[in-house]
Amino acid sequence: MSTIDVDDYRPSDDEPFMNDRQKEYFRAKLLAWKQEIIDESQSTLTNLQEENNNLPDIADRASSETEKALELRTRDRQRKLTGKIDSALRRIETGEYGYCEETGEPISLGRLDARPVATLSLEAQERHEREEKTFRDD
Repeated sequence: MSTIDVDDYRPSDDEPFMNDRQKEYFRAKLLAWKQEIIDESQSTLTNLQEENNNLPDIADRASSETEKALELRTRDRQRKLTGKIDSALRRIETGEYGYCEETGEPISLGRLDARPVATLSLEAQERHEREEKTFRDD
């Protein structure tokens, strides 16, 4: 299968939903996103290892520790995101990608382009968030 350039091609409603070209487009987009996360996490590890822990000023040390904690939380979120990316890649292989887990209906191409790991249509996602809010407010 040829590689789709994600800069030159945009999936369109004028073509069959989740045809080979669209699947390749989203596969390339997901793989590029995952690589970007991996590269950022390598950069974070390097920065954390190189950072000088011998800061004499207590405020500087506290600031440094806060920055490290924030960076580690960000990396944890990105680790979870790589799991979602892997799951989306598996769904492409099985033919389930692009279809809502709740309704089985196609997820809009615009939503998938903006959020390639989406598993719910916009309507199902909004319904899910409303139900979550209802339970939180009780």
